[in-house]
Amino acid sequence: MSTDKVTSMSKRPSARLNDEMRHVSIETNINAYAEGSCLISFGNTKVICTASVSQNVPRWLKGQKQGWITAEYGMLPRSTHSRMDREAVKGKQSGRTQEISRLIGRSLRSVVDLKSLGERTIQLDCDVIQADGGTRTASITGAYVALHLAVQKLFTEDKIDQMPLTDYVAAISCGITSAGAVSDLDYKEDSNAIADGNFVMTGNGMWIEQQVTAEQAPISSQDIQSLHNLAEKSIAELVQLQKKATGEAS
Repeated sequence: MSTDKVTSMSKRPSARLNDEMRHVSIETNINAYAEGSCLISFGNTKVICTASVSQNVPRWLKGQKQGWITAEYGMLPRSTHSRMDREAVKGKQSGRTQEISRLIGRSLRSVVDLKSLGERTIQLDCDVIQADGGTRTASITGAYVALHLAVQKLFTEDKIDQMPLTDYVAAISCGITSAGAVSDLDYKEDSNAIADGNFVMTGNGMWIEQQVTAEQAPISSQDIQSLHNLAEKSIAELVQLQKKATGEAS
């Protein structure tokens, strides 16, 4: 199904422009104990991201003189319209939770010189306190800020010789709806999308991950390109917000 047939008069439920994200805010240092932390909000989606440094690495990395970055993602019981049980109560994580945790971890590892960390692990925890679409992309964007703050702390305390980060990382959801190709879908849009996708990029515009799924009918190459263009624009804006949050805005 091509968006060529979607009328240009269609409007988004939020009345945003097609390339307009929800209001994004990043509040840093919200946790007094974590080496890095932030509360990131994309409209009504809110995620607490913390970075915790430990002086060890997984067993399979011992003696390799390099560090590790790993992540855990979770949705708190009342992050949605009705209360859900904690996955710890159920005794296992869902496939979705595991998939998103791995996505966050590999996205962040892609911009870290692990040898510069020494034999340390940085654990990123992304806890969704309120969900209205785009929780995984908000988690990646916020987790980067928490990670950046944590390694800044290590560097300023002379625990590492150089900053191990090679670039910024941010992510955004984009999709095809009755309004055409749009950026930063909220839940109402996402639940009725013709197609939706999650895009992860570096600050220098290099792709890390693309996940696009046609929900109602196949989409065209032109549609895919429209989503790419929106993702590039939105992620460039997010990186500027990250730079401001980490004190590196020019």
